[in-house]
Amino acid sequence: MSGGDILASGISARERPLVEGLKRWVAIPSVSTDPERARDVEASAAFLRDYALGCGMSRAEIWPTAGHPAVFAERIEDPSLPTVLVYGHHDVQPVDPENEWEAAPFEPLERDGMLLGRGTADDKGHILMHMEAIRGILDTRGRLPINVKLIAEGEEEDGSEHFEELVRDHRQQLAADVAVISDTGMLAEDVPGLTVALRGLAYWEVRVETSSTDLHSGVYGGAVLNPIAVLSQLLAGLHDARGRVTVPGFYQGVRDLTSGERAELAQVPFDGGTFLASVGATADGEEGYSTMERRTIRPTLEICGIWGGYQGEGAKTVIPSRAGAKLSSRLVPDQEADQVTAAVGAHLRAAAPAGARVEFELIHDGRWVLTPSRHPAVDAAARVVSEVWQAPCVFIREGGSIPPVVTIADELGVPCVLFGVGLPDDRIHAPNERVVLHQLFKGMQVVGRLWDAYAKLGRQGLSEPLG
Repeated sequence: MSGGDILASGISARERPLVEGLKRWVAIPSVSTDPERARDVEASAAFLRDYALGCGMSRAEIWPTAGHPAVFAERIEDPSLPTVLVYGHHDVQPVDPENEWEAAPFEPLERDGMLLGRGTADDKGHILMHMEAIRGILDTRGRLPINVKLIAEGEEEDGSEHFEELVRDHRQQLAADVAVISDTGMLAEDVPGLTVALRGLAYWEVRVETSSTDLHSGVYGGAVLNPIAVLSQLLAGLHDARGRVTVPGFYQGVRDLTSGERAELAQVPFDGGTFLASVGATADGEEGYSTMERRTIRPTLEICGIWGGYQGEGAKTVIPSRAGAKLSSRLVPDQEADQVTAAVGAHLRAAAPAGARVEFELIHDGRWVLTPSRHPAVDAAARVVSEVWQAPCVFIREGGSIPPVVTIADELGVPCVLFGVGLPDDRIHAPNERVVLHQLFKGMQVVGRLWDAYAKLGRQGLSEPLG
């Protein structure tokens, strides 16, 4: 039996322990958004600390925050070896509506090669995938080929409010050559992939005021500005007939894809018609781009909510004094959130008629993330994923954002490899969340081989600039 086969066998021996450990962990209802579950989040952190030690991490401890605790663990074999930082989160989503679950959400049910329960896929299963792979390597070889650190936060499902501060406070302990983020997924069981890009986000509120108080529509109607009408005109003017954003400077810095990147995107199996039909939607957006491109590589400006005037039962003949809307923009390389915020705010104020007072407020923002497929850390991961799945690895560009990835990339200055094994129908955040167990088992094999690949690359190979 070859060395690779021996390692694969040793890791496979940890499959059943992974399932049983995951059952115990999922039974802890670590819902971070529910204040009544605060002690459960603490219990979840304690479970992971002890589990990491049991899997061979030489150090594991709970890091308190102003909110819920995080868990840090590490095994340093030799400081001269590459160091990988693994990120995950041990908190979970609420379970509402609970009556739609096929089994109690915190009483995990194993059936048909799957494990049902809140947190099985998002994200407890991914964390134990790493821990049990480490245990398998140590059982087989007695040591790891690299150094491994783990940071598992307890507030990801509640906005990661204190994660940036946590990373800054512990920057030295978290220092690494590459980060592996296991909070993503694949397109299908037979379509392995790595996420190489996430769009950024800027979220705003705009408010329009045209009078000091609500006005009688019979007395003032037709003689004064109506804030809802003003706001509607402002919002309608944000896009032209071709679907492009009309804000001057909005597209400043937008990087065109290379021919190679476009070819990679074309390799992703995606049917825009089916995608839209599944939610009863009709294609729309910027002319000249496909549905896939519109939702991944192009910046957007969306209206997320609007309010103003009387909303109650019956009639109230009133012209409101104020109206407002929530807006969001998805950002792509190399847009700057500050510049886009300034441009949108200036445009709305300039477009408003005299007598309308416009307030524009940034709620939150975060930049985009890109780790190109040509980077050695991603290239090595893609080769390993293809070997384990026996299928080509596709490179996925996600339309959404994962703020902790931005924090890790910015604060620690490391490339981020986004490797997760979740599937689109794992129902994360919904009733009947589940994880397909053989996805986790394959993920363990990837971890074992990937650590060897990173050891061969060495610290210098992993430190190549993102470019």
